[in-house]
Amino acid sequence: MDLSSKSISRRGVIGVTLAGATAAVVSPAVAQSQPALKWRMVTSYPKSLDALDGGCRLLAKIVSDLTDGKFDIQVFAAGEVVPALQVLDAVQSGTVEMGHSASYYYIGKNPALAFDTCLPFGLNARQHNAWMTHGGGAALMQEVFAPYGIRVFPAGNTSAQMAGWFRKEIKTVEDFQGLKFRTGGLAGQVLAKLGVVPQQLGAADVYPALERGTIDAAEWVGPYDDERLGLQKVAKYYYAPGWAEGSAQVSLYVGQKHWDDLPANYKAAIEAACATVNGWMLAKYDNGNPAALKRLVAAGAQVRIYSREVLNALYDATEKLHAELSAQNPVFKKVYESWSAYRQEELFWWRVNELSFDSFSATRFGR
Repeated sequence: MDLSSKSISRRGVIGVTLAGATAAVVSPAVAQSQPALKWRMVTSYPKSLDALDGGCRLLAKIVSDLTDGKFDIQVFAAGEVVPALQVLDAVQSGTVEMGHSASYYYIGKNPALAFDTCLPFGLNARQHNAWMTHGGGAALMQEVFAPYGIRVFPAGNTSAQMAGWFRKEIKTVEDFQGLKFRTGGLAGQVLAKLGVVPQQLGAADVYPALERGTIDAAEWVGPYDDERLGLQKVAKYYYAPGWAEGSAQVSLYVGQKHWDDLPANYKAAIEAACATVNGWMLAKYDNGNPAALKRLVAAGAQVRIYSREVLNALYDATEKLHAELSAQNPVFKKVYESWSAYRQEELFWWRVNELSFDSFSATRFGR
């Protein structure tokens, strides 16, 4: 965790969160009357990833600060209590009180869980946050998580991710044939339609799998994290754009029974902490990615942009998959209809103004 996270004060946290979420936590007298609690949070990330792991530790610190140290959350990195991809299961079973993960890891339970993180060719980080906060997304996702006895909160975002690291160039759609590719969420099912053999691995397993040749390609997040994992040492070609993850929200899971038993001001502390970390993590990635990309290129990474042919094939396969899942799964269909309509409205605005501004700035002032 960097110095900025350590220096966040009680007043600073309260100042950046909703008044309704903090009203119950500003009275020391109330906090002193509340019970001392010690909870465990398991995560899907190694300690080396200081944006993801650091966001979890910042969340725990804010909760402690807002409750005068009465509510202590111990954070455990991937593998310390449960494996990286079993966080949701640990919270669902009551093994731990809370966890932090990317919900699209668990689409085997219900593909609708992917909406909590991202869908291929979906919303960017700002659009996703708007859908969750003001467009009904949070309520829909709570419905999806309810059968698992989990209360879910947005608690971080990686911003737009890269498309991945490859040992060979991807010049045509045919180049995907037979590739063993580590990826997350519904992207694997999209790529499978183009001949890829998708693999889902936790962060700590990506480098050794690429090094040993167990997989041929992998995506994790983007330059800031990928450099820390050392992926540039075991694959040469670094592809963009990140069609599968225009953003990627990570979330806090709290066991519903544990949540129901919390005092009101402890609940407000969790909500305030999640809101703060949601913005903090996005800013950390946006700040760290540019310099990291330059270092990766200097170290030998060769950045490539997918051709229009490849992107069109991926888009068509994505639309086909979404239609299939909507026909098969009524929960997916319900969320998709909300999400898709919201995407259409957001893209209308983006085409008029946001995209025009960004495109001009990038071409006029970019290097």
